[in-house]
Amino acid sequence: MDWSIDTKWQQKAKEKRKTYQRYLNTAKPAEIIKQLPILHDEAFAKINCLDCANCCKNHSPTFKSTDLKRISKHLRIKETDLIEQYLKLDEDNDFVLKQSPCTFLNSDNTCKIYEVRPSDCARYPYTDEDVFIKRKNLTLTNSSVCPAVHYILEKLTTL
Repeated sequence: MDWSIDTKWQQKAKEKRKTYQRYLNTAKPAEIIKQLPILHDEAFAKINCLDCANCCKNHSPTFKSTDLKRISKHLRIKETDLIEQYLKLDEDNDFVLKQSPCTFLNSDNTCKIYEVRPSDCARYPYTDEDVFIKRKNLTLTNSSVCPAVHYILEKLTTL
């Protein structure tokens, strides 16, 4: 299967959610974590984020204080202006984007602030770190948002 043009991956991910959940609940975390770097590299060799940008279109990162400092400096605005213009507090009292898709997403799916993007964006979809197994609900949600997560879960569940 050519993952870069598979348009049915989201539906497949939703259909296989219970399979993925069972796998994540029963697999040995150390074995999964050991395989993640290889599967992560394999997935991103096949999948181009710029073809998708679902993460930027559907989710907001959490903007931590270090992110606020870095981004406001890059944009040459005060942190308070960055917050006022683009962010709001969510139910967990974290700064998130006011709107979706992301304010900083260009029409070609590139990011206006890519070099200084929030750490959540830089780490997303967490497929090369232990968050993948430690935060199972996040991984399950991401499987229908990010084709790379779906790809990796498919590989893991068919090994």
